[in-house]
Amino acid sequence: MVLVIDPQIAGISGDMFLCSLVGLGADRGRIIDGVTKSAKFLDGTATIDMEFRSVQKHGTRALELILNEHRRDESRHSGERSGAEIKDVIVRSTSSLGLSGDAASFVTDCIDALVRAESHIHGIPEDAVMLHEASGIDTLVDIVGAGIALDELGLFGEQKICMPICVGNGSVTFSHGIMSNPAEAILEILQGSGLAISGSPASSELTTPTGACILAGLRPEYAEFYPKMQITSVGYGAGRANFDSFANVLKITYGREYSQHTTIPDGCKTDKVYVLETNVDDVSGEILGGLIGKMMDAGARDASIYHGLTKKGRPTSLVSVMCHHDMCGALVGILMAETGTLGVRVSESKRIIAPRRSHTIRVTLEGVEFDVRYKQNMLRGADGFKIEFEDLARISKQLNISVSEAELQMRMAIKRAHDCGMSSPSSSPSSPSSSSSSSSTAASDNNNSGNDRNVVL
Repeated sequence: MVLVIDPQIAGISGDMFLCSLVGLGADRGRIIDGVTKSAKFLDGTATIDMEFRSVQKHGTRALELILNEHRRDESRHSGERSGAEIKDVIVRSTSSLGLSGDAASFVTDCIDALVRAESHIHGIPEDAVMLHEASGIDTLVDIVGAGIALDELGLFGEQKICMPICVGNGSVTFSHGIMSNPAEAILEILQGSGLAISGSPASSELTTPTGACILAGLRPEYAEFYPKMQITSVGYGAGRANFDSFANVLKITYGREYSQHTTIPDGCKTDKVYVLETNVDDVSGEILGGLIGKMMDAGARDASIYHGLTKKGRPTSLVSVMCHHDMCGALVGILMAETGTLGVRVSESKRIIAPRRSHTIRVTLEGVEFDVRYKQNMLRGADGFKIEFEDLARISKQLNISVSEAELQMRMAIKRAHDCGMSSPSSSPSSPSSSSSSSSTAASDNNNSGNDRNVVL
């Protein structure tokens, strides 16, 4: 499935994005309940009233967010809060609401992008950043509400695409005076994102810092055109302003990417990755040997080196790196710096991903406790799992046994946990020596995450 965010005409703000998700089918009652609870963490705010109202924007029917704040302390200065305070409220909110790990990471990344931008613009530490226009209840509602909606719609694991972002034209007036549009915060937040911005004749700020930081937290791919897709639903989120020449509406389209030749097995998903390749014939084995680890540490999804022959019978090494679009620039830079190559080929590739879960099992072996991570391929059943090699190597070294013996012991422990029904999040311990908890670890590609297990051998 693919989600297409289309801010080409009217840009994007936090409330427009949230309203678009409600238009896609997100439960507005759950969103209102969640952000109402979150508002109580914000100093000075007693309650909020909010609703999603249907409006007409230049002939387009869309949802608009109506928000009213009731303050418990009218004497408090409402025009300024620290970035640390807003972040603390958001983190506490996600914890209290029981959002998924993906949603919690998303909302944290959003506010981090905003605070980091302000820190860089003003040349001050992040913990000293004061937010002005973004310090109100609106920012909390937009970011936390988006996290709830994305979580409820199950969109974090889907492919996301963003069209060119319209920023408008003219000038903007805010706490630091007047400046040309787009404001510095917009440029800083979107810098390095891989997304494209564009101006328009509208003399107004069409993309807000909150809208930009939501995109930064969501990390969509950039696309100039819509992909071939079969449309499932469309959401329209209205901004507050009205314009004579266009509808002030953000459009989000959701559907299945159309594939004429590829049949996707049941349970699998697809995404797009980028493949970086370069041939080198004058790089030492020591540098190549360390290159794979360096690329993985920098965010690559996979890295390989193949040996062969090239022109004039020269031995060559083909370095191939797979990554997501937002890491292309950084990884190309590392490739060029480490190998001295004069060029890197970049191609886009479609990937079919088997459903999988990442688990952590706590095993007591020879009186020593180990946390062991493994990834389960859900298409292959209980036996289709792969144990993280680093954990096996650690056990092997600490217990002075071979890696093969460590793997054998761990596979027995994992199978025993599955046989006892511990692979189900709702299962209960099968013996006094084993227990189930609600914590989990999830790989970045995973569709689901599993619970920690505790097994004594």
